[in-house]
Parts: sequence; structure tokens; C-alpha cells
Amino acid sequence: MARSIWSYLATAAALLALKATSGGASSYNGLAVTPQMGWDNWNAFGCEVDEELLMNTAQKMVDFGLRDLGYHYVILDDCWSDGRTSNGSLQANAAKFPHGMRYVADQLHSMGLGFGMYSSAGKYTCARYAASLGMEKQDAQTFADWGVDYLKYDNCYNEGQEGTSMLTYNRYKAMSDALVATGRPILYSMCNWGMDYPWNWAQTMANSWRMSGDVYDSFDRPDARCPCTTYDCRLPGFHCSVMNILNKAAPILNKAQPGAWNDLDMLEVGNSGMTDDEYKTHFSMWAIAKSPLIMGTDVTRMTPQTLSIYSNAAILAINQDPLGIPALRVWQSPAQRQNETYSVDAYTASETSFWTGQLNGGDYVAAFVNAGPGPATMMATMNDIFIDQVTTGSNAPVPQLMQTWDVFDLWANRMSDASAQAIIVGNMTMATNATDGSNATSTLPVQTYNATATSYADGLAANDPALLGVKVSTMAPMGTLVAQVPGHGVVVYRLRSQGGAGRRKRDEL
Repeated sequence: MARSIWSYLATAAALLALKATSGGASSYNGLAVTPQMGWDNWNAFGCEVDEELLMNTAQKMVDFGLRDLGYHYVILDDCWSDGRTSNGSLQANAAKFPHGMRYVADQLHSMGLGFGMYSSAGKYTCARYAASLGMEKQDAQTFADWGVDYLKYDNCYNEGQEGTSMLTYNRYKAMSDALVATGRPILYSMCNWGMDYPWNWAQTMANSWRMSGDVYDSFDRPDARCPCTTYDCRLPGFHCSVMNILNKAAPILNKAQPGAWNDLDMLEVGNSGMTDDEYKTHFSMWAIAKSPLIMGTDVTRMTPQTLSIYSNAAILAINQDPLGIPALRVWQSPAQRQNETYSVDAYTASETSFWTGQLNGGDYVAAFVNAGPGPATMMATMNDIFIDQVTTGSNAPVPQLMQTWDVFDLWANRMSDASAQAIIVGNMTMATNATDGSNATSTLPVQTYNATATSYADGLAANDPALLGVKVSTMAPMGTLVAQVPGHGVVVYRLRSQGGAGRRKRDEL
């Protein structure tokens, strides 16, 4: 679903009006002006969570350089509580959290990290612990008193309060209002699985909204527990594959904006269910879709391959781009099947597709996805890349078509396994990348990026090679972009104009 120029202008006008009433913030509470990043325990640990796990994970996030890349929140998911006290306040399980939640928050804050908490807009959480429906004000104040910085708010046991957008809006707005009333900035992450179309109404009361049933560690396997292949779904379910969620997200990504994001669910990278190419695709597409990037693996047992994917600053810079425009799927075509047998339900996964999106400063991102089983040569014309500029309905020339563009491969500078292993065993620390753009060995500083010292926007303005990848070609005016894409793989490029025809003033959001 292409986003029209008029849709962009309307959204831009709405954002300007919002800024005028909110002291210049790009969201209703000033948070998540770029998609939030962090770690959540659920995918790797489920209910097996305690204070020690959070502390150990947080320390590894610091040691591995993940905090400095932008992974800020340590999010405690379900199964943490021990019901309510006599006055109705939520209380932590003392065996799992012997020092209490305020201690956890203080320790995380001392490491430069944020503390995320979990509840549900229902009578119970999904694991049947006490939840917050009807108790929003008291629970929000409890979270604020504990020093919580982030709330993931689920949708289980909602007592039938869904089925229309207004019912769901009112149920989630109650917690939004309660969080704001505490006076503490708390990022609000709605987790209502896309029920009742949150992308149409959540922007003024939440920082992100889940748009699908729960992800699981599979690239494209159909599962009866995730019955829908479209966003218009009455039973979102769970065990939804990466390609299932990506295809459901494509038509609604344009609903996101700075401060309010479509959440495609946590990242499964590192959980052993996919190949390296599949994990690269998963990570890349979540990033260019401007989904929150929440690691869902055991950070304390990361492999070098896993660390090198999560540490790809060139891909992270796309996700954290201040313009905040999610990529657009321009086209989708059947993939070559190579005599393999596919189930009927898997038809949406066996495809090739091309995605493009505008970035800050006039750059563009271009991504080729090959969800078929074998390698493919894929091509996109400049008309594909600049589709929104070409189809504005104006007869004016499109300057981008007449410019020469440098093409940077955003996976070409991926950290080597040797360097990643050196970090994991503690023989090397993360450092700003080498100025020559070469991939460092275990005897040199690791090529990565410190976004806590220099923002992604400032790093790009300074042409930091850790954020640009490797220049692999030049695309001439009216040229064609070509990529060799492995099966279940992705190729992601940053396009940067050499100038020439001048740049038309940007009229999108």
C-alpha cells in the first residue's frame, strides 16, 4: 500500500499541531522519537526469570557494547509478581526478586540502562498473574515509585472488552492516562496483537503497538496457531513466522510516525531456529520497518554470529533515522521454487520483494528480500526506488531520477566472528570503528559504533564508515539497482546522492 503525498502532508500537519501543544515533543509523552531498543526475557526464558538474570543480562549488554549501540531498556516480562498486598498494590515475588523492584531499577539506572515492566489490560496476565484492568491508577503509581521507565501492556483475559476500536482504545487509554498522571516519563508499549486496528488510533496515547500475534523462531513455517495471513484478523494467535508478520505489516507501516511505531514483536535472532541468512533478513526488515528492536535471546550466551548481527550499526542507523519513515514494499513477486513442494498456506512466504524508504539528509534505503529457497538475481529501477516521487501526480521533473547515487552495502562491514568472539570472552572492548572502513581483526579495535557518544544522525553527517557500510557501486541517472540475494536472504543498501540535478524540497513526513 503506497503512502500518497497527501497522506504524508496530512500526517505532517498533524505532527506539527501535536508539537505545538506538547512543547515540541514528537510523541504524546516525548518518548520513542525513534523506535525503542532493548532486551526482553520472554522469548528465551518465559517464566524462568529473576533478579540475577536481569543483572547478568544488563552487565553483558554493557560489556558487549550493546548499550552503547542503543539497546537501552531491560524489560522484565510476565511471571514476576506475587499478587497484591492487603491495600491492593502489586508486589514482586520475593524469592525471585529478594531486593525488590526499586533495587532492580536503581541497579539498571546505575549502568545507564532503563527498566521495563510488564502487565496486562485484563484481569490476569497471560501467565495468569495479577493484571491491571480496573487498577490502572494504582498500578501506574506503583511502577513509577519503583523507577520503571517502560511498560509492556498485554491483552490477555480482557473480559470481552474488545471487538470495536473504541472498546479497546478506552481500555488501553486508561493506563496511558494513569502513566502520564504519575509525572514519570514511562514509555508505553501496547501489546494488543493488532486487535481492533491500533495503528488507526494509538498514536496519541501509546509509543508503540503490536500489530500481529506473537512471533516465533521460524522464517516461514505456517502454524495453525497463527491462522491469519493478513492484518485484518480476528484471531492473531501466536507462533507467527517472520515472513507471516512482515507480510501482514507491509500495508500498515505507513501508520507509524516519530513517537508511535508499529511493533512487529521481539527479535528471535540467536534462538537457533533460523539460519544466519534468515536472521539477517529478520533483523534487517524489522529495522527498516521502524519496528522497535527488542532482543529476545539469552544475551549471556550469545554466539559470535548473533552478536555481530545485533551489532550492525549500519542497519541500526536505518532504524534510528530521525526522519522516522518506515520503508514501503514497492513490489512482490513469486520466487523460483526449484522443484520444492510448498503447502498452500506458505504461498505468501515464497516470494521476492523490493522495499524502499526515505532517510534523513536525502539518503534512501533499498532492500531486496528473497524468501524463496534458492539464490536470485534481483533488480529495481529508479522508478521503483523513488516511487513516491514519481507518482505524485505532478508533471514536474523528478530530480532523484537524474542524479548519480553511491550504493553502500550495509552488511559488507559486518563484524568478524573472531572480533565478536574476542568481545564475548572479554579480550576486546567495543570502540569507534576504524577510519579506513576495514573489518578489524582480534588485534585491533572492533568496528562498531557508540551512539551514546555520537548520535546516529551526527555520525552519518560525519560519514562514519560504521554507519555507511561499504560502497559497492554507483547508480547512474535512470539506472538500475542489481543484487545477488541468497535464499531466505536480504541485501540492504543505503543510497546517497552525488548531487547533480539538485534536490527537490522534501514534501513527505
